[in-house]
Amino acid sequence: MSDEKPLRSIHVVAGVITDARGRILLARRTEGRDLAGRWEFPGGKREPGETPEDALIRELQEELGITPKVGPALINVPQHYPDKRLRLDVRYVTAWEGHPRGHEGQALAWVAPDKLPRYDMPPADRPVVAALLHPDRYLVTPEPGDDDAGWLASLQQAIDSGIRRVQLRARGIDGARWRNLAKAAVRHCRKAKVEVLINADIELARELGTGVHLRAAQLAELSARPLPDTAVVAVSCHNAKELQRAEAIGCDFAVLGTLKSSASHLGVAPLGWDGFAKLREAVSLPIYAIGGMSADDIGQARQHGAQGVAAIRALWPVALATV
Repeated sequence: MSDEKPLRSIHVVAGVITDARGRILLARRTEGRDLAGRWEFPGGKREPGETPEDALIRELQEELGITPKVGPALINVPQHYPDKRLRLDVRYVTAWEGHPRGHEGQALAWVAPDKLPRYDMPPADRPVVAALLHPDRYLVTPEPGDDDAGWLASLQQAIDSGIRRVQLRARGIDGARWRNLAKAAVRHCRKAKVEVLINADIELARELGTGVHLRAAQLAELSARPLPDTAVVAVSCHNAKELQRAEAIGCDFAVLGTLKSSASHLGVAPLGWDGFAKLREAVSLPIYAIGGMSADDIGQARQHGAQGVAAIRALWPVALATV
């Protein structure tokens, strides 16, 4: 029998408070608190019997002297700390009465959204920043078949529908054909300011100046991120060990699955949302859920700490959805 005591569970509610210039308010944790000196989204612990909305209103009144109007949910991040299990429930604050001041001696900063990654934050806040800045859908391209022109047309259609992050993947065609097709696809993406990553091929990613999406098997071969900080590095993961390795070598985000049974992962036992959330606790990486996902799952994904969903068929135009 283990003598270890179960970790305490804490539900924290925080607000994304935005001013008229689009800047977001951060508060700095004061001395004597866990993770003192780090910056976070203002809020605090939910008390027994409180709704999350009531808890956020009370905390912002106490901490900042404002009475907020609580808006929709952004993301709900489960995070495992050495002494506790925390759930960070983040809501938009659409308006407020009063003038924000650090009533508990905490420093405050109004930060432009693109500057948020520069601030040293607790692990649970990192996925919040990603949810604010990066797409909630990640398209993985299907095999082109014999119709490169049609494949490119469908990619453009996906871009026109609002896709802003794409992984170019084609395992069934030869290297020369794929290099030429990838070059054309990158041109389509760059014209629309879409972030593009090449599946597995680090050298091709360097050649084309794109990001790279690593396979899980590549993690063991790398001692550091394979591209400079100016290029995005992502990885497919299936367990906590892979997620922790991805974070250790400096990956920018991960894809985790499979969540539900899917045509591309037949015979693989799905994680389910509870399994996803448990693995999500182990790292602070932004993570997409994959496996039977569609845009309709984004809300549920966010409630379990995901950046959003990654998919092939559900995010690809219907004409090639069966490829």
